Formats: sequence, structure tokens, C-alpha cells
Amino acid sequence: MLFDELNEYKHTDHFFYNKDRDLGEVCNAPKDASGVYLILELKNGRITLVYIGCSGTLTSDGELRHGKGGLFDSIVNGKQFGDARKVSWRNKLIEEGIEALDIYWYETFNDDIQHIPSFVEGLLLQMHFDVYGRLPAWNMEY
Repeated sequence: MLFDELNEYKHTDHFFYNKDRDLGEVCNAPKDASGVYLILELKNGRITLVYIGCSGTLTSDGELRHGKGGLFDSIVNGKQFGDARKVSWRNKLIEEGIEALDIYWYETFNDDIQHIPSFVEGLLLQMHFDVYGRLPAWNMEY
């Protein structure tokens, strides 16, 4: 796998989303944790990484601020393509003929490990760039 470094994160899971489901109902990411998430599209028998994102910010006193809904809220209600993901991802699946998304999330900052989510996101984007010479298709900039 491209991101073997993610194996060190023990609080992790994934879920599938398709246009017939409600993103808020299928999302199993925690509401009280921060970290990174990867979006893979399933289309025409192929699996492609299309987005790398993160949730949570580190304050100057060393505390991580999860935001009001943690990873869950970032995935479900975060803005992308001009709308909340619970709306824009459904539209994107229909427009591009994507069968489903496989969303993996990893808690990167807790009592056991303290990796700043945006730092981990940057490392993952750099690794992707090193291999493919570009960002994932849904990452418009970094």
C-alpha cells in the first residue's frame, strides 16, 4: 500500500458510501477525535484515491481542538465542491458515474500518539505527489 505509515494508528476504520445512502447515517468516524481521512472511488472496476483530508487543529498550548463534531463532522458537513459533503459527494457520484466511495479514517492524535492531523495530511499528500506527480483529483490545492 502507498501509505504503510498509517498502520501505526490503532483507532481507525472505514465505511462505504453510495448515492442511495445518507452520508451522516453510514459515517462511522468519531465525533470526539481528530485525524486524517482518505477517500477512494470505486468506478468501472477500479479503485482510485481521490482525496486526502484532515480534521482538528493544534493550539499554541499543545491541545488539539477537535471542532464541534470531530472527524465525523469534517467528513459529513465539511465543505467541498461548493457545498457540504453530504450533498456535494452525492452529486459528484452521479455526475462522474462513481459507484461508491470507500472512506478510511485514522485518529492521529490521542493519549497514545500525538501526530498533528494537518502534518500527517501534508506527508500523505507529499507521498502521493512523489509517486504520481500530482495531488489526488479532489484535492484542488495544498
